[in-house]
Amino acid sequence: MNNDELINVSALNQYAYCPRRCGLIYLESEFSDNIHTARGNAEHERADHSGWVTTKEGARAEYALPVWSDRLGLVGKCDVVEFWPDGTVYPVEYKHGARKKWLNDDLQLAAQAICLEEMTGKPVTHGAIYHHTSRRRREVAISDSLRQQVETTVAAVRALLASGKLSPPVNDARCKECSLKEICQPQALADKTHQHELLDELFNVDE
Repeated sequence: MNNDELINVSALNQYAYCPRRCGLIYLESEFSDNIHTARGNAEHERADHSGWVTTKEGARAEYALPVWSDRLGLVGKCDVVEFWPDGTVYPVEYKHGARKKWLNDDLQLAAQAICLEEMTGKPVTHGAIYHHTSRRRREVAISDSLRQQVETTVAAVRALLASGKLSPPVNDARCKECSLKEICQPQALADKTHQHELLDELFNVDE
């Protein structure tokens, strides 16, 4: 698989949150910071220094570790991966804010786990999301269903990129704090779609 066909692990997070946002970023190279993305970037910078340290519990923690999966055509970077003396491999993803109701962060973590399994030959059964707002880890089981969602989302992202077409806006609660809201214009596009639907109904009645 050549570099043009590889998918960034973070694209799975974007797609699971909103397919249109994923397309704007990875098809049209659009990105815009708001206070939420700026805070998130700051948190990643704290975790994103290359190299490794030994934790007080005895694990070796690798920071900014590149990961990949030849089978799925994925590439990316883990914020932190802990390698424990008993052989446990444990990825940790840093996120700003509290836990959201969508599974996009868990999906990204699961994709990292799949990459690490392929690279190390060891099972990765759990990982964690570190939420900066609570300053606590939330452990995530890398379940069979979550693994299947990773594979399904990889296929969906690949199809989106191959089509070259943006998905329609979701125009729901996800849009409120999205940094791409002004570029996406979900409300305006939804209104335009609604107008077309009304016209279609009118013409159907006339027929």
